[in-house]
Amino acid sequence: MQTILTDFYTLTSYEKAENGSFLAYIQLNKDHDIFKGHFPGNPVTPGVCMMQIIKELTEELTASKLFLKTASNVKFMAIINPFETPDLKLQLDITEDGEDVKVKNSTSFGETIALKLSVSYKKLMS
Repeated sequence: MQTILTDFYTLTSYEKAENGSFLAYIQLNKDHDIFKGHFPGNPVTPGVCMMQIIKELTEELTASKLFLKTASNVKFMAIINPFETPDLKLQLDITEDGEDVKVKNSTSFGETIALKLSVSYKKLMS
């Protein structure tokens, strides 16, 4: 799996649910340089990094290179501290329609929902 977030996270496993959605389990690298600056002494996973993780996982699951067209209903609901909650579960409801890929995501740790978003991507020709 190619990623621009080198060593930022590891995809530990994923499974396809009966309804066609996916559950992906990742582990954040608490020692990544991003956390030294965001924020010193109180590390917080940047929202843009979470959005990139969702894009990369969707690319992996659809075997397509993607370009973000729109993002809506982006709600950051809890802080993701990589030292306290490095293990995340991402539910990805993926719908493909020709060149368009739509994703509804819910990201959580334990019983806490940390992020909800809906995004639309365009498939890039390789």
